[in-house]
Amino acid sequence: MPDATFAALPTTIFEEMSGLARAHGAINLGQGFPDNPGPEALRRKAAEAVLDGYNQYPPMAGLPELRAAVAGHYRRTQGLYLDPAAEVVITSGATEALAAAFLALIEPGDEVIVFQPLYDAYLPLIRRAGGVARLISLAPPHWRFTAAMLEAAITPKTRFVVLNNPVNPTGVVVPDEDLALLAVFCVAHDLIAICDEVWEQVVFEPAFHRPLMAYPGMAGRCVKIGSAGKMFGLTGWKVGFLCAAAPLARHLAKAHQFLTFTTPPNLQVAVAFGLETLGDWLAEMPAGLAASQARLAEALSREGFAVLPSQGTYFLNVDLAASGVAMSDRDFALLAVKEAGVASIPVSALYETEPVETILRLCFAKADATLDEGARRLARARDLAT
Repeated sequence: MPDATFAALPTTIFEEMSGLARAHGAINLGQGFPDNPGPEALRRKAAEAVLDGYNQYPPMAGLPELRAAVAGHYRRTQGLYLDPAAEVVITSGATEALAAAFLALIEPGDEVIVFQPLYDAYLPLIRRAGGVARLISLAPPHWRFTAAMLEAAITPKTRFVVLNNPVNPTGVVVPDEDLALLAVFCVAHDLIAICDEVWEQVVFEPAFHRPLMAYPGMAGRCVKIGSAGKMFGLTGWKVGFLCAAAPLARHLAKAHQFLTFTTPPNLQVAVAFGLETLGDWLAEMPAGLAASQARLAEALSREGFAVLPSQGTYFLNVDLAASGVAMSDRDFALLAVKEAGVASIPVSALYETEPVETILRLCFAKADATLDEGARRLARARDLAT
């Protein structure tokens, strides 16, 4: 019989809403993938590596050239000094990296502090590893946590904290003072921080991403997770990075070897090429997305929606209650996709307890015409709801 841990899980909200979008021919502003095909030079490099390169098992921890490229990228952009041979592991996407971290480090009964709303893979993976989630609920519009919230969540069994920064679904780049507070908290309570930083390149000026690993006392107690898919707008490639001090990285690599073992070598070759040569893309891509974010925000504002700030990621959020919508976010999202032809994500689905039910997440990594039409259709849905 299937184990209840996974058998009882519902279909994710992302799959549900994307399925409804396909069924109803709706514009999909729900699931977070871009319309842009990604850098052509990178895609050609991957194709050439399939035709002309090595297509057998690459090293379990990743091609040496990609591990070196990851370390070099983080040294240049974030001031981190990682040993590519001992502190970088390549994974088949960031979700596999998360699974490896949880399975490698969590012992049965260990408590893990998690902030909600959250990426929906966290809780099932933590529980599969035997962990117990201690949830801290954040609220709009600023989604901040405090020392009192952290202290209320800690117990003698707490061993880990999970931080997503920049944050999906809120679009927030966690402020320096909050990161400093969390670092002091981790050191004081001897916690390991598992840092999901896949959106680190998708940050809009004047916001600036700083990794928790860079704060005092955190270099040896952080697992930093990155994503080539998010960096280069190639979400289907599923190439992720696990970075940690060598003693932690050894444990992470052992878990990784029994999950996917390795990652397609042609994609690793291409990502290494991209990190070393496509600095212009990495600099220009956030500016393009910032323009798309501003376009959607302006279109929604013209239609009378109250839009929350977005400092990064592919997402911005609408406050339905402040926009004159009395329905819950889930009910409104279902109405919008079925009756108005636009898919979104109700943020309440990303809470396990005491959800905020007034916030709708929209993906703006789309063509201008798609964003304009999506805003019009969302306004039509509001008319239908009132």
